[in-house]
Parts: sequence; structure tokens; C-alpha cells
Amino acid sequence: MPTSPPTLGTLLKGLRARENWTLKEMSAKSGIPVSTLSKIEHDRLTLTYDKLQGLAKRLGMRMTDLFAEDQEEPVQLVTARRSLGDVARSVRVETPNYDYYYLCTELRRKRMIPVVTKIRARSAEQFGELVRHSGEEFIYVLSGAIEVQTEFYDPVTLKPGQSLYIDSSMGHAYLAADGCEEAEVLAVMSSPEEELMESLLTLHHGQRADAAENENEPPTLGRRLRGGL
Repeated sequence: MPTSPPTLGTLLKGLRARENWTLKEMSAKSGIPVSTLSKIEHDRLTLTYDKLQGLAKRLGMRMTDLFAEDQEEPVQLVTARRSLGDVARSVRVETPNYDYYYLCTELRRKRMIPVVTKIRARSAEQFGELVRHSGEEFIYVLSGAIEVQTEFYDPVTLKPGQSLYIDSSMGHAYLAADGCEEAEVLAVMSSPEEELMESLLTLHHGQRADAAENENEPPTLGRRLRGGL
């Protein structure tokens, strides 16, 4: 019988249960108020990417473990693992400017992170500072059009079927191109670092939704997918 896809709230609740932490104990370890943690666990509040990155660091864990479901993993060298990607089973993260669908999240310690992203940011002001992180990345436009801004090159516009491969340590930003309300892309990031997911969060650095912890902000992060979007 099919099960519902996980939300960040259920994943955090499962982590807290595995570690046998109370909300107060997790608040002390993470630096996030108890009331905020409770709202996140009940999928009523979002977190910014910076907050997610800080949460993982304070808890001393990899981002892949933060996003992973509660299941035992044998301590052994994996030589033939497999994961079928499905947007309806992805871990979905929503922000005012972007929606991210993290695929194949049940695999831990992976060196490639596949993400389907819907891009709505239209300007550098919306995106924020150019981002940099370890490794390399490949981006392929599925629909719409995007403008790619990079540190050492002039901006370039990509349309459906076009792609770009870059060194991720070079400052970069992805924006919806002129005349495009929303673009959808497939991005695959890779790095020799085991903590790739944690490093990858800087990709979203420009989306400083400071109002995310404001009780008046509509809930986005951790919203459960229903019927595949």
C-alpha cells in the first residue's frame, strides 16, 4: 500500500524521536525556539535555507541525514544501490522565489544531488548575492527560460533543451528570463565531499526569507505533496 511522501516536519520529528530529545532539548541544541520547532514538526511553518544549514551544523550531522527517512542503514561499502526518482515522492521545499524537489532522498552519503527546481526570481535583488559552493553542477532547462549570471562571464539565456555545466565555486545565480513567469530546470550537483547536501544549501543563499519564522508567514517548507503536484 503506497505511503505518503515525507515532509521536513515528519523527518525532524523522527530525528528527535531517534535521539530521544524533547522539544526543549532539541531547541537548546539547534538554537531554534521551541515554538518554532513545534510549528515546523506540524508543517505549519517554514525555515530558510540558512536556518536549515545552521540546524544541521549545530546538530553535528550531514544534510543527507537530515533529509533521510527513519530507516536503518547497514554500515558497509555500498556497491550496487539504486533509487527511482519521482517528483511525487521528492522532499519538497518551497520559498517565495523557488520551489525545490529533492529527488532520491532515501540514499544517504551520495555524491550527486539531483533537484528539479521551479525558478520565479526575476532579478538579482530577489536572488541575493551570487552563491558559491564546492564541486560542479549541471543544469538543464525543462520549460520556460532562465538567465544564468556568473562571476566571470556575461549573463547567458538558456531555453528548453539547453544546458550549462559550471564550476560551482564560481559565483552564480539562476533567474527567470525576461518574459518568463516561471522556469523549470533539472540540476545535478556533484562534489568529492561527503557533506555535499550541506554544502549545496548555499545554492539557495539568496532566498533569505527572513519572514519565514514570522507567524504571519504562510507555511511552505514541509508541505506534503499530494498526488504529484
